[in-house]
Amino acid sequence: MNAPGPVRVAVVGLGWAAREIWLRRLHDHPAFEVVAVIDPNAAARGAARVRYPGIAVLGTAGELDPSTLDLAVVAVPNHLHGEVAEGLLKHGLAVFVEKPVCLTSAEARRLAEAERAGGGVLLAGSAARLRADVRALYAAVRDIGPIRHIEASWVRARGVPAAGGWFTHRELAGGGALLDLGWHLFDVAAPLLGPATFDQVAGAFSADFVASGEAAAGWRQDGATGDGAVDVEDTARAFLVTHDQVSVALRTSWASHEPFDVTSFVIEGRSGKAALRCTFGFSPQREGSSRLVVTRYGEAVTQPLPEEPIGVEYDRQLDDLLTRLRDPAGRGAAAEETLRTIHVIEHLYASARPSTSVRWAGTADVVRR
Repeated sequence: MNAPGPVRVAVVGLGWAAREIWLRRLHDHPAFEVVAVIDPNAAARGAARVRYPGIAVLGTAGELDPSTLDLAVVAVPNHLHGEVAEGLLKHGLAVFVEKPVCLTSAEARRLAEAERAGGGVLLAGSAARLRADVRALYAAVRDIGPIRHIEASWVRARGVPAAGGWFTHRELAGGGALLDLGWHLFDVAAPLLGPATFDQVAGAFSADFVASGEAAAGWRQDGATGDGAVDVEDTARAFLVTHDQVSVALRTSWASHEPFDVTSFVIEGRSGKAALRCTFGFSPQREGSSRLVVTRYGEAVTQPLPEEPIGVEYDRQLDDLLTRLRDPAGRGAAAEETLRTIHVIEHLYASARPSTSVRWAGTADVVRR
């Protein structure tokens, strides 16, 4: 990264995440300077020229001059994440990729190789770890002994993103609620699990709401026309077991029968349990303030948590990026964690595909394969 001076940033993609999360915060942060935005859509580029005067507006990432940049933020549709990030990494740039960082293990390995070959650095990870309530959860877990079980869920009341657009088209999105929301849950769980590998994974998927207009995320539509493919899950349930016998139960739902959007984590340890109930993301359908309860031997104690504005974790993410950009020892860390995450997600999707059937033959019989 060039120094001194602000970090020079190009934002690749002008969809919802770029407009509502990245560009406004980058513009307001004194340590960053947006020097270019990129999108293949002519209408998006036209709007960007009006909204961001003085910033280069380009049609492809190939038009960027790497010598004029310190950081590229990749916020394109999912199926383009790997391709765009790989090209930028080969030019030696620092590249932050929105989740999901990639869609396959093969893509993750190519990103790691591009990082090594080009001398750039891959940066990734959701902002959820930077929430005050999640930090408090991590602190509480340190006092409850070795972890035995983790329950993680993000269930929306209504929140199917851009139904009929690329988000609900498997070929373009890579998956549904598991890939979209689940990546955040795995991101929060990663520091708790460390480098653990999963020996057992099983997933179950359903799509009862995804095609319903009533279940759409009104606060996030990305201009979907509603006439595209709808072939991803809106709900995923999973159970995983690590090599050292820590179990993980996970649920993600874009829509449900619940009245509010709720994100929750329950961490059971040898000497206690920590339970966080909150709401991730920007949805207005929020249950209320975050609540963290630590239970030991039948005594439940509610931990104090600060009230925070919605989305403050994304402001902190920019400060975190500054720290990581200045840490050469961090090269390779995001690529390694990305490979672990997508590897697990791939196996969960594969576990739900038809294979050897199991049927109950009768009450006096055994399960036969």
